[in-house]
Amino acid sequence: MHSNHLLLEEPIRMASILEPSKASFSAMTKIVGTLGPRSRSVEVISSCLKTGMTVARFDFSWGDAEYHQQTLENLKSAIKGTKKLCAVMLDTVGAELQVVNKTEKAITLKEDEKVVLTPDQGQEATDAILPINFAGLAKAVKKGDTIFIGQYLFTGSETTSVWLEVDEVKGDDVVCLSKNSATLAGSLFTLHASQIRIELPTLSAADKQVISSWGVKNKIDFLSLSYTRHAEDVREARDFLSKLGDLSQTQIFAKIENVEGLTHFDEILKEADGIILSRGNLGIDLPPEKVFLYQKSAVYKCNMAGKPAVVTRVVDSMTDNLRPTRAEATDVANAVLDGCDAILLGAETLRGLYPVETISTVGKICAEAEKVFNQDQYFKRTVKFVGEPMTHLESIASSAVRAALKVKASVIICFTSSGRAARLIAKYRPTMPVLSVVIPRLKTNQLKWSFSGAFEARQSLIVRGLFPLLADPRHPAESTNATNESVLKVALDHGKASGLIKSHDRVVVCQKVGDASVVKIIELED
Repeated sequence: MHSNHLLLEEPIRMASILEPSKASFSAMTKIVGTLGPRSRSVEVISSCLKTGMTVARFDFSWGDAEYHQQTLENLKSAIKGTKKLCAVMLDTVGAELQVVNKTEKAITLKEDEKVVLTPDQGQEATDAILPINFAGLAKAVKKGDTIFIGQYLFTGSETTSVWLEVDEVKGDDVVCLSKNSATLAGSLFTLHASQIRIELPTLSAADKQVISSWGVKNKIDFLSLSYTRHAEDVREARDFLSKLGDLSQTQIFAKIENVEGLTHFDEILKEADGIILSRGNLGIDLPPEKVFLYQKSAVYKCNMAGKPAVVTRVVDSMTDNLRPTRAEATDVANAVLDGCDAILLGAETLRGLYPVETISTVGKICAEAEKVFNQDQYFKRTVKFVGEPMTHLESIASSAVRAALKVKASVIICFTSSGRAARLIAKYRPTMPVLSVVIPRLKTNQLKWSFSGAFEARQSLIVRGLFPLLADPRHPAESTNATNESVLKVALDHGKASGLIKSHDRVVVCQKVGDASVVKIIELED
């Protein structure tokens, strides 16, 4: 598989660019799709799964628990029908400010005209007054501050989001001057006060209620912690999850959405299981010329820490169009070349006209970018960063990747119980897929027996290059050669059925035999 990979430094025949893209197993970079009005039927979700969506995001900044439950039940039916594994991500509201438009009538704001932001939610939203869900805005802003308002997420389009400048503060109201003309449609618009500290909890009471009911009921795999500003936000969320039974295993992805979160990025990264680079809101807080620097720096830090980096807001125009712009297509590729693990699609799949086509297009761009990803440079940089002496597991993981590259293996198979070994292998970004064979463990809470493994398998679905397979629990991870060979055969058969492996291919296997960790190379026969 990796024989088709080029380095960007190598000359690329221009004629080869015109050749059709070759069908492959799938992109190594994962795709998170937000499910909503345009993507919640069993048929559409099934198509999304077949096209490459591996994580389904449920955004609780709109819609109630019953609505999202119906969507999730459809997701379960789609998973059963397609036999495609998919993880579930709950996205909290957090410290998000919203304009409430109860009538849902479109509101047109004109350039150089004034509009009042008021905490009085009894008022009807008009072009002259916009009710908001936060009473403390007047105390947080001053004359000259910048406020952006748009539906769901800011699109960057002057016609669907409005740029306001604070003109004066009158009691609890904020009088603003509109810097552009725009039409706001829908029931809720996100309000973002640029570079302004908002005194709201990261995990609100409403968020906690949703997590403890909907989240517990559905055993969510990931919690997207919106507006993470400090490491303490992650610690508090983890403490809350630890008291909710199975959710103690839920991974927390810190969503960096403003300069305050960016300032505390390093300490947040240490506490979180992964990072979501929310470029919509943060892209407003930062000068445009600094956005790419943030992305490259943040993704690099995530890569070296071995924690997934998820990039958002890449193909906004596909919300209404069948093709992305040239800049957007290049942006997706650059995110892959930077080293991101996953692309998160928001409005594009939630309310976009072409959710399936968007996932397909993004997947194809990712696959093409992966072919020119400079793995050699990345590998050397990662080894240098880790330094010596390496931990036992880190040494095994890097050795497995090095061996796979040297022998041109088509796949790396890793037996794991916790998923940690497979994630470490993926950290070194091998050019071939890593088949993570998750071996369930029997556990008890003194009241009942259950098997671990399902969480670990699904949580691999956001890691670049990892493709999980849940093994038969009768085959322990540390066992005899006979049982290991049996589960290896199952993994090889799965690889063959998926088109990953064919006759005479070489495969690198990483497993534990007794107390020893073993990396072996096998060559398949006819």
